[in-house]
Amino acid sequence: MPRFRLTLEYFGAPYQGWQSQTGGRTVQDAIERAISKLKEPPRRLICAGRTDAGVHALGQVVHIDLDKDWRTDVLRDALNAHLTAAGEAVAILSAEIAPDGFDARISAIRRHYRYRILNRRPHSALDRQRVWHVARPLDADLMHAAAQSILGKHDFTTFRASSCQAKSPIRTLERLDVTRHGQEVHIEASARSFLHNQVRSLVGSLVKVGHGTWPVSEMRAALDAADRARCGPVAPPDGLYFMKVDYEEPLTL
Repeated sequence: MPRFRLTLEYFGAPYQGWQSQTGGRTVQDAIERAISKLKEPPRRLICAGRTDAGVHALGQVVHIDLDKDWRTDVLRDALNAHLTAAGEAVAILSAEIAPDGFDARISAIRRHYRYRILNRRPHSALDRQRVWHVARPLDADLMHAAAQSILGKHDFTTFRASSCQAKSPIRTLERLDVTRHGQEVHIEASARSFLHNQVRSLVGSLVKVGHGTWPVSEMRAALDAADRARCGPVAPPDGLYFMKVDYEEPLTL
């Protein structure tokens, strides 16, 4: 029974997140329905990182075991045909034979996210639900300085959802860069794993620094407090993108 690795992108606004749930439209369900059209028995997809409602992906990775030894380009194209016919906002970018022992979630050594902020007075007519529109000016340099103060291994209780089910709040934040690109401010975050709502919590707090309502030092002070009440407002899902996943093992094609 071959195991396939699929890399996909999706527009998250129409979905209640990645994970299958009763009464909700999800990305997982959309792809599993497409797979069922190939006359494969029902099997669950395993993803590298579950995304919440409204969050997008440019390089989500999943694996699935199938009965048939599909040619990878045929599998990709067949799934995309069924996704398109169903009106889903999901595309399979590639299908590959996974190496022995590969698990999309467990084998991942690093996950990368980007958050897009549109920082101008007018809202966007073209990027609605794809960016967070922040009308007040932001100082990206101050935001970046604050972000660098919390890199490394810490207790991120302040910056995780109260409903987070992770056993430990300890995480190692490898990258948190803030850069301006014209009218947009981008925040790039990388770590082996993230807590529930961690990136959006960090972004919302950094925006307070960018507005000047928090000093740069408050970001580290909030982290050290290990108190959810010290977190800034959680940024909306619209601007968050699951960018890519790093793995140690090369694929066997």
